[in-house]
Order: sequence, then C-alpha cells, then structure tokens
Amino acid sequence: MDIIEKIDRHGLLMDGAMGSVLIRHGLAGNEAAESWNVKHPEIIRQVHADYFDAGADVVTANTYGASQHKLKKMGVDKDFERINREGVGLAKSVCGPGQYVAADMGAIGEMLAPAGPVSFEEMKDDFACQARILDEEGVDLFLVETVFDLNAGLCTVQAIQSVSDKPVFCTLTFKETPKGFFTIFGDSPEHSMKILADQGVTAVGANCSLGSTDMVRLAAQIRKCIDIPVIIQPNAGMPQATADNQVFYPESDDLFVANMTKIRELGVEIIGGCCGTTPVTIRHMRSAIHSPHRS
Repeated sequence: MDIIEKIDRHGLLMDGAMGSVLIRHGLAGNEAAESWNVKHPEIIRQVHADYFDAGADVVTANTYGASQHKLKKMGVDKDFERINREGVGLAKSVCGPGQYVAADMGAIGEMLAPAGPVSFEEMKDDFACQARILDEEGVDLFLVETVFDLNAGLCTVQAIQSVSDKPVFCTLTFKETPKGFFTIFGDSPEHSMKILADQGVTAVGANCSLGSTDMVRLAAQIRKCIDIPVIIQPNAGMPQATADNQVFYPESDDLFVANMTKIRELGVEIIGGCCGTTPVTIRHMRSAIHSPHRS
C-alpha cells in the first residue's frame, strides 16, 4: 500500500520529537542535532526504532537543519552530504513493511529577503541540493515543517518539487492572537493552507509553537478551510524552565492523547507530536486513537 492510499484508508501516525529527545541524551545547545547522524549514529537509529516500535507509521529523518546554509552557520557544512545520506540511511535501517521514512526539511537559520539576508532563489537552490540527496537515498515523502514564513515554506516546497515527485507535507507554526491564529508574518491558516494546496502539497497543517489544547481549535479551523489531508503535530505544552534552567514540557501523555483524539475526530488524517513528545507518547496515541474520518 502506498502512502497516499494509506492516508485515505487509515490515516497516518507520525513520530514525535527528535531534538528534545536528543537533549536528554546530551545534545548541547551549540551543536547541530543533525551532526549526530555522523557522531552518534547508534542513538539516532535507536530513536527511530523506538518510534516504530511504539506504533508510528512514519519516522522523520534527522535532517531538518541539514541544508548547506544552516549547517554552515553551525560550522559543520563540510559534512553536508554525509549528514543527509546518513540521516536517511539510519531511519531506513529500522524501517519495516508498511512503514515509511520522511525527509525533514525547512530550517534556514535566518529570514529570507526582504526581512533577512538570504534570497528566495539562493535558498531554493540550496534546498534543491539537499532534497536531491534525500530523494536519492530513497525517502518515501518530504516533510517541510516548523515554517513561520509562508514564503520560506513555498521556497522549500518548490525546491523539492524541482527534483522529486515524492509526496510533500507542509506544516506551519501559528500563534493565537486576539484576532485568531496567525503566523508571525500575519498569514492566516485559511490563506496559508490554500496557497500551499495550490502549490501541489499533499498534506497541510500545523506543528510546534502550540500545545495540544490550543491546537485542537487551530486544527478545527484548518480542517474546515481545506479539502486535502491535514497533518497536526503539537508540542506537549509550551516549554517551561525549572529552577536550575532545565527545560520541560508540561502536558502529560494522557492530556496530549485526549486532545489528539479530539483532533482525529475532527477528520484530521495525519497526527503526531512535536517538541516534548517521546516514543511513549506515540505508543499511547497508537493505543488510544482509531482510524480518522473525513469531515
């Protein structure tokens, strides 16, 4: 069964966080998480295996910030190709029948012009180079995520589509304001989702920046405004700091799963977790959530 058929018939359960899990393993604030594909491959492989064992249909390769531009800012761009190839290879090494690997893309590390110093075409070329490598390594789909600038999201999507015909999912980050949900650039969910759908994106939605409770309302808004598959991956609440400056995410798995059940019942086909979620969270989701229905 290909992934489009699976979405239509059963929906998809994505994995949860990578970055916050690696922090628990010792990832430092000045390290590129993607460099662990080379430095600590056994840990990355085990995280993917744990998500598959928990019941995830899709694991997301550790390649989100592995564009040449972002890796250069982190001082590891000399390993650009190896980091991307290993990122896919580690995920595929534990991928069994009926399971899928998504290439993760989207991080630039700064704003696109005119708000920042990087031009649309420059970044599109960079992302196309990354996407070509990820496609060659045999990913099943691309996930463009944590997008706070619709223009940057379109840049990444167009770059992928220029080198691959694999499905593309795209999720933006929204904040709730007195006037509703908007990206930091002022784009509404309705406008953003329709623009992405017109670009040929397979599934659209939201991830990060909101806990699961707030995401229920946003998911309902997105589901009503679009008729293609929707993907929703919230944080386990908003990050908080302990007295000794350790970051934690306050939502319990029980609360998170209860909210994700509500989101599934809205007709959202594709669900998973973002920051603060773990393989344990995904295991609870697999146990609690049944197949979605389209509204």
